[in-house]
Amino acid sequence: MFAEFELVYHNQYNKAFPTEEKLGYAKKLWFSNLCHIPPQRITSACHRAIRESEFLPTIKGILKFCEPDDRELGLPDSHSAYLEACRAPSPKAEYHWSHPAVYHAGRDSDWFFLASTAEQQAYPVFRRNYEQLCERVRRGETLPPPEAPALPKAAAKPLSPEQQKERMREMRRKLNI
Repeated sequence: MFAEFELVYHNQYNKAFPTEEKLGYAKKLWFSNLCHIPPQRITSACHRAIRESEFLPTIKGILKFCEPDDRELGLPDSHSAYLEACRAPSPKAEYHWSHPAVYHAGRDSDWFFLASTAEQQAYPVFRRNYEQLCERVRRGETLPPPEAPALPKAAAKPLSPEQQKERMREMRRKLNI
């Protein structure tokens, strides 16, 4: 990692680690903060930092790059998720979603609201809900898959005429009629 940083961020690297002693201290510090992460993940984070950052990354930056990105987690970008939620047919719970976060964001945003409101007003609401769910997924939470509501096992039995009269008396008493 340090060899690659030296090649890519040459001037910044030499300024940050001007002596072998400082480089040795830095390596110990980095090791103590990254030792709990698998080496492959650190290498991937290093390469990702090189691709995405023009500055020499810090330990905190590498830790951030060690977190899985949305593609690894199967999360589509927010606008693609919004379009999927808007275009999904009913019943929504039976649709094959790209990720449960898309379904939950659509449900939290209200399906009718998404279907009946212009994108410029509905998308920000959906995006806020979706990003909150994505953050939960990034932290390791597993969202439950959509569940279709089940029909009640037993249909309600109609009340007898006497029970109906009793309910009417009760309602009249409550309403002072």
